[in-house]
Amino acid sequence: MRVPPALLLLASVAACGTMRAGEPHFTVITVDPLRERLQLFLNDEQGRPYKRLERVAAALDGRGQHLSFGMNAGMYHADYSPVGLFVADGVELSPLNLSPGKGNFFLRPNGVFLVSDAGAQVVESSAYPALAGKARLATQSGPMLLTNGVVNPLFDPDSRSRHVRNGVCALDGKAVFVISEERVNFYQFARYFRDVLKCRDALYLDGSVSSLYWPALGRNDHRADLGPMIGVIAD
Repeated sequence: MRVPPALLLLASVAACGTMRAGEPHFTVITVDPLRERLQLFLNDEQGRPYKRLERVAAALDGRGQHLSFGMNAGMYHADYSPVGLFVADGVELSPLNLSPGKGNFFLRPNGVFLVSDAGAQVVESSAYPALAGKARLATQSGPMLLTNGVVNPLFDPDSRSRHVRNGVCALDGKAVFVISEERVNFYQFARYFRDVLKCRDALYLDGSVSSLYWPALGRNDHRADLGPMIGVIAD
């Protein structure tokens, strides 16, 4: 089978590893948004939620394109609409949400992953308005795992709340997406970003529903129907 060039590029920059012997495993995918077509997905051409990464892939296949990597990309309501900010192709479809509330999204600080002409960034939500005009894509989630290299002080190292989780950070303008291959707590997840990936700012995307689509590895997770999703398009 011929492997598309974008898959070769992704494979060359992907890494898998562990924090240290005996600790949970993580899969890491690095994407350079200035060289690859990183895009957010929510609804199909009829305005219906995609819900599954494979449906995004099928829609792209119908246009002669290819989804070489995909992942869930933020929290959502029961109707699959984003809880917070969602900007696709430079168009804001859901506004920044700075309201108080219950649940992981509203744990402080929460944050925004965005891509501009400068590359990928992760910022606290309160810092986003100054960057809004530059964002080609943006998705809001929470909580922040790391802020300026510091693990979120709300996290308990001994927490028994463990799930498969996914998140993102930015390194040198590249987006670094991570999904755990075993159930981890927030502190373990944040420490992986800090200690192994050497990220300064990292954002939690979700847990228990966390899914990875990567056909080069035969991967097509479906733990739940999804709202916002993100992926790399190859022609």
